[in-house]
Amino acid sequence: IRIHRVLRNSVYISTREELRAFIERASLCDVIAIDTEFLREKTYYPKLCLLQLATNDEVAIVDPFKVGSLTILAPLLENPAIVKLFHSGSQDIEILFHETGVVPAPLFDTQVAAALLGHTSQIGYAALVKSICGVNLKKADSYTDWSLRPLSESQLSYAAEDVVYLLQMYRPIVEKLEQAGRLDWLTGEFEEMQNPKRYAIDPRSRFRHLKRNAQLNRRQLSAARELAAWREERAIKHDIPRKWVLTDEQIVEACKRESRTIDDLYLIRGMREKLPTKDAREVVALLVVGLDAPEETWPKTIRSEHNEKNVDIEVELMGALLKLRAKEQGIAPQVLASSSDLSALARGYYEESGLTHGWKKRIIGDELIDLLEGRICLSIQYGNLNVLRK
Repeated sequence: IRIHRVLRNSVYISTREELRAFIERASLCDVIAIDTEFLREKTYYPKLCLLQLATNDEVAIVDPFKVGSLTILAPLLENPAIVKLFHSGSQDIEILFHETGVVPAPLFDTQVAAALLGHTSQIGYAALVKSICGVNLKKADSYTDWSLRPLSESQLSYAAEDVVYLLQMYRPIVEKLEQAGRLDWLTGEFEEMQNPKRYAIDPRSRFRHLKRNAQLNRRQLSAARELAAWREERAIKHDIPRKWVLTDEQIVEACKRESRTIDDLYLIRGMREKLPTKDAREVVALLVVGLDAPEETWPKTIRSEHNEKNVDIEVELMGALLKLRAKEQGIAPQVLASSSDLSALARGYYEESGLTHGWKKRIIGDELIDLLEGRICLSIQYGNLNVLRK
């Protein structure tokens, strides 16, 4: 293919030989931009429909339907001499981990980096391209069906643009971060993004992500652990969305009711339609196992803020200090801390606040703890907030 308005040297890769040749060329580069197009509405795993790779010399549009297994990309993705460049890359990395068995490293995420330069924490790709490159991207193909073939010229151009401008933004962002002395602030976040454990599937811990799980006591959480793990394994086996097996609400309701019979289970809305008798019998057995498990094996209660002490005053004071330091740093307050970060810190859950590690600890975390523990106080003078150390 030729995508003239984006980059002259663009190739559509549909064979393993073509992909292998591109990998050899790309192995000589110091940075590679990566993006994916996928569907996930009807599967457990994201269905990879297109993989875009770009170097300073060319764009490769890889068709996974024709190329087949992408494990030959693993050495390139793990090459320590090549930076793998993403924008909001968590889902792309998850897909690559599933397809190749490795997590790209080292990596650089332009969305994460841009937040340290004054942009919003969730700035979109098009907005960042406009800000740095002065280019208005057409997003007409954002929600097209990427699984259909052949792809249109418009789709191919859209796919190529998603990696071409990543490369054009990378150097300016790095230079600005270096000038601001903030490039090393990203180390911890990028290391976490590169951690394979982040993308590994653990069915036994899935219950902690159930919506409204805070409604359950420890005994009920023990049952939820069994049922959520069963649902996860069933969804993986059949490669279907987990909500097609059971919804979060159905699991929580079954555990809250402490259902021990099929009749009781079927009282829950939609459960009879989701579970034939054989599966319902299995679900009830799992609920009984969880409910009757020894107390020492029950999970710890998942805290609900509604049951915690009121920390509204502390959070308001912390928020004032947060806004002051964010303004001084030229960073959006949400980049430094979320309201849940502040609430966790106010309640003494330091490790869960996200403010006791790395650059956030230096910029605001330590000072917020000093405020909570009475070592500093805030005052207003001539309309300005002052921080006074006792």
